Amino acid sequence: MRGTTVLPGEGNSGLPGGEGMPTHRLEVPMPNALPFAIGTFDTIGPMSRAPFPHRHTFHEIVHITGGTGEHVVDLARFALRPPNLCFVAPGQVHHWEGVTGLAGHVILFTDDFLLDHPADRSALRVLARRSWLELPGEAADRTARLIADLDSEYRSGADGFQSVLRALLHVLVVRSARLPARHPAAAGAEPRSRSGSVAAEFVALLGTPEGALLSVHACARHLGVSVSYLGEAVKASTGRTPGELIRQARVHEAKRLLLRTELSVRQVAARVGFGDPAYFCRFFRRETGARPGDFRRGGGDIHHDHRLESIVRAHPSA
Repeated sequence: MRGTTVLPGEGNSGLPGGEGMPTHRLEVPMPNALPFAIGTFDTIGPMSRAPFPHRHTFHEIVHITGGTGEHVVDLARFALRPPNLCFVAPGQVHHWEGVTGLAGHVILFTDDFLLDHPADRSALRVLARRSWLELPGEAADRTARLIADLDSEYRSGADGFQSVLRALLHVLVVRSARLPARHPAAAGAEPRSRSGSVAAEFVALLGTPEGALLSVHACARHLGVSVSYLGEAVKASTGRTPGELIRQARVHEAKRLLLRTELSVRQVAARVGFGDPAYFCRFFRRETGARPGDFRRGGGDIHHDHRLESIVRAHPSA
């Protein structure tokens, strides 16, 4: 199983020097593999401490317990003063500079892993705007215990481990949201551009039940910008087009309804904005590689080793 790859037509090989911004994604097609990984910087691989700007299509939480240097997220620089907790949202650009002795854990997961706690998607994006958290006293100890539990549960693969991982991650997100933010000036952050604000508002809109049902034109009207401006802003901020993100949001909601409710496929189709169930089935299969009914019956069944060996340089698709 590959750890990362490059989205078709975007980025390059995952390393600097090619066309466009390097873009990485977890190669964990549902429902045959777990859209989650945790490990140390060494076990996750060189890309977890990449010194060149890049972005992902997945969430990344970094728990730093040792090392010196800087972590750069978008336009902000953060000096390592372990222990720290860092949140990087899908589409954010980040890299490491002058880092030595980097130690800690990296947690990677897609929106699909948040099906039990959909509100965590918004919470994670709020945390990513703050990005860098200090962990004083008791908060440091509690966070270290949570990370250790996540790592142990992930490696064990024991019965019900997916539910435990989701619960532990939810606790980590909620507790992190309670921590005070580091003052932006201390991190050397620059004011968010109008383009970045529009992209953030667009992503937040897609996180609402009604937002994912809107067309690109409707989203642009809602945000008070032109379709072309919305496209440029979202592409610059996330590396993906508004249409791609809308499809992703609809697929995510469809997956949640299929796995967590007793609604029929026809009812699920209607809930995510498809009047024609047959068209919905074609759309779902194109986006996920599985029919809605097969996805529901799979129910997150793990047919392969759930552990990602690394996120080293992507291999060409077979």
